[in-house]
Amino acid sequence: MIKGLYHNAYRCRSSEETRRFYEEFLGLPLAGTLEIKETKSGRKTETLHTFYRLGDGSYLAFFEAPDMPFEFKAQHDYDLHIALEVDRPTLNAMFAKGKAAGIETRGVSDHAFIHSIYFRDPNGYVIELTTKTAGHDRAMDPELNGARAKLDRWTKARGAAATAA
Repeated sequence: MIKGLYHNAYRCRSSEETRRFYEEFLGLPLAGTLEIKETKSGRKTETLHTFYRLGDGSYLAFFEAPDMPFEFKAQHDYDLHIALEVDRPTLNAMFAKGKAAGIETRGVSDHAFIHSIYFRDPNGYVIELTTKTAGHDRAMDPELNGARAKLDRWTKARGAAATAA
């Protein structure tokens, strides 16, 4: 049985730049680092793997691997974003903090079941801070929201569109 998320890992340009954003700006403590000198396939490398602790005990992790090409770009929200849950006072405070720090800050977006703000980290990733609304649990209950039926309709429509093309 899967118990929960341990960590999600992403590439970073600079471990120090990433630390400043995640630890100093977002307030996630740097919990661990792992220096990797050789891959499991025996290739020599100089890679640093860093871990930032979230309040539930899981981690956001990053690899700085200068010897491995990677295309860093400003990600579109639909392509890649990391959503982290906060309470409403924190959401409001972080919105003001982002604006004051000159960090790209967007929101507050009302998604009905959550309210969200967005930042861009030094690697181009979109970071979403979100707070649940009063109707969140009902909106995310598959017994009530018809999630599977909506997915099935979507899939059927995409299949019909693909055959028509």
